[in-house]
Amino acid sequence: MSDVTGHAAPSKVPRVNQMAIGDLVYALKMGARDFYRKPMMGLFFSHVYVVGGWLIYLFLFVTEQVWWAIPFTVGFPLLGPFLAVGLYEVSRRLEIGDTDFRRNDIFGVIWRQRLRQLPSMAWVIIVYFLFWSFFAHMLFALFMGPAVLTNVTTSYAYLLEPEGLTMLLVGTAFGAVFAIVLFSLTVVSLPLLLDKELDFVTAMLTSLKVVQQNKRVMLVWAAMIAGLTFLGLLPFLVGLFVVLPILGHATWHVYRRALTSLD
Repeated sequence: MSDVTGHAAPSKVPRVNQMAIGDLVYALKMGARDFYRKPMMGLFFSHVYVVGGWLIYLFLFVTEQVWWAIPFTVGFPLLGPFLAVGLYEVSRRLEIGDTDFRRNDIFGVIWRQRLRQLPSMAWVIIVYFLFWSFFAHMLFALFMGPAVLTNVTTSYAYLLEPEGLTMLLVGTAFGAVFAIVLFSLTVVSLPLLLDKELDFVTAMLTSLKVVQQNKRVMLVWAAMIAGLTFLGLLPFLVGLFVVLPILGHATWHVYRRALTSLD
């Protein structure tokens, strides 16, 4: 691992490995093991999302201040990578046999990431979400026409008309493309930035290369993430207390299976 203070020499770009579905099964098993060995760490990081989700729901729908959804949507992607680093660091330490660490040790690693490439990566995610939000609003205006003058949150009948159904289908298709691209750019780039001294562009390109060389496996991994996250949303996001830590730890092990260090 590189010096997390950001003063280490540049790392060599790791070699991309050929993966199999068994690697994903292994990663999930190891993710569950890491969560079992250090449950309080996983619960701490997952509670930020769960409790944050509860608070956002209450604020948006109880107070009917729906317009706040935009800054909240921007803020969570900025915070997310830093929280995920905590889970990666726990798995990294357990992997090398270091079990005698404390929460402050992990927080120290997270804090030092502000001096490295992770903030740049977070802003890439922010810009991506903003662009998708703009694109979604453009599709809405394009398909709904005069209906945009009506508050659809008070009447969803517009969405059941032909124009509304077409908008939902087209929006879902474009949303899937946006999601796949973002997944491809970030699937291993975040743990890679923690583990190696590389710039965020190289990390994203390496992540994209992993997906290109392991299309079937990465598609299955994306489906696993989506499916498990959906299950974690029920009931009332409570399942995320378990799902998010396991997926976070598992992502580290997917990264380790996907790339071979050349340092």
